[in-house]
Amino acid sequence: MAEERKLKITETVLRDAHQSLIATRMPTEEMLPIIDKMDQVGYHSVECWGGATFDACLRFLKEDPWERLRKLKDGFKNTKLQMLFRGQNILGYRPYADDVVEYFVQKSIANGIDIIRIFDCLNDLRNLETAVKAANKEKGHAQVALSYTLGDAYTMDYWKETARRIEEMGADSICIKDMSGLLVPYKAEELVKALKEGSKLPIQLHTHYTSGVASMTYLKAVEAGCDVIDTAISPFAMGTSQPATEVMVETFKGTPYDTGLDQNLLSEIADYFKPYREECLKSGLMSTKVLGVNINTLRYQVPGGMLSNLVSQLKEAKQDDKLTAVLEEVPRVRKDFGEPPLVTPSSQIVGTQAVLNVLTGERYKMITKESKDLLAGRYGQTIKPVDPEIQKKALGDEKPITYRPADDLKPELETLEKEMAQYKQQDEDVLSYALFPQVATEFFKYREAQATKVDAKKADTTNKTYPV
Repeated sequence: MAEERKLKITETVLRDAHQSLIATRMPTEEMLPIIDKMDQVGYHSVECWGGATFDACLRFLKEDPWERLRKLKDGFKNTKLQMLFRGQNILGYRPYADDVVEYFVQKSIANGIDIIRIFDCLNDLRNLETAVKAANKEKGHAQVALSYTLGDAYTMDYWKETARRIEEMGADSICIKDMSGLLVPYKAEELVKALKEGSKLPIQLHTHYTSGVASMTYLKAVEAGCDVIDTAISPFAMGTSQPATEVMVETFKGTPYDTGLDQNLLSEIADYFKPYREECLKSGLMSTKVLGVNINTLRYQVPGGMLSNLVSQLKEAKQDDKLTAVLEEVPRVRKDFGEPPLVTPSSQIVGTQAVLNVLTGERYKMITKESKDLLAGRYGQTIKPVDPEIQKKALGDEKPITYRPADDLKPELETLEKEMAQYKQQDEDVLSYALFPQVATEFFKYREAQATKVDAKKADTTNKTYPV
């Protein structure tokens, strides 16, 4: 019998589950009534912030993401709050100067985040150092996530050595971030063992149900020594989301890995989210397309979100019939580009280039700016060298860089503060502006207009005179 080793669970319903199934559209008011119940469960943590939630709050929900975090922190008295952080890109789509990264980490922790999961689309650890050091300084938990992918270069020795370097860097734990559901059960067992050999840090596993193997992958990973798994409460589980929390709790019940979580409490939480799920299905916000199993994920190694992106790009070009050709071109472009993992933003870069290669009828006839930046080393170092001929075609006489891309960036905070000073109502506003200047400015204007309406309403009731 295996030794007693209680498995821990991170609940994703307030972040990745709704990001994966309803494009991050769950408003804060939908979350608040159930927080008290969720806080009683005894989760290892609740993932509730970061990733695409920041952009979606400002852009679509007209909410202040910082205000959401503070409200969640008020409700979760006993449970750690967790966020996803894109290394030097923070939550945006470009690298930011170190001062912005440090300030963002500081403010995230000050507003209620306990665990910061930090990843880089190329697994270039140089792009994670600033964020890890900042989290250490603020006494937060720095978890480094490895973007899991397949390819000749990604051997067990590579993962083991990377785990050793992550521990040396000062991280508190390691996460295997399997964003595409590519990790199959027996490979998971091998991988967890390799990481355990390379480092003494706790190992967490995050995967998606996209390819249909995720629950079995969790089972093998836990038996191999994985300490924490990410799950979603059942109404927002499966499909492109995570395996269901209740199912995994039941799976390990009565075993040495028993989570000890109460199924009655989980059932009440599931009952709370069921009507909202029905609403999302009715309105079309949740599409049945994201609820099934897509084994093509394993065939083409294309994450679910990237697949839907390719489909819509081809639809716009009225070339839907070219999907198979594009899917076959993706691995070729990826190979030319040094075999990067396919996750934001590398998945978009490789995908768009594959579409162009197919639609123009000539490979690399048109090369996007982002492709050029990747080939020039501006996103960091790829695990394998990029194809020198394509690099030459894209860059001409420009020399690619070999140092950390952020070393080119001068401190930005002061300039950003000046640019948005007229809108500033709280320190955190400068960070919202730094990440999404146009979207944040629109939100600030909307916020002012709302405040004016409220003031006008108050004035209206105050000035009324009533007969004595």
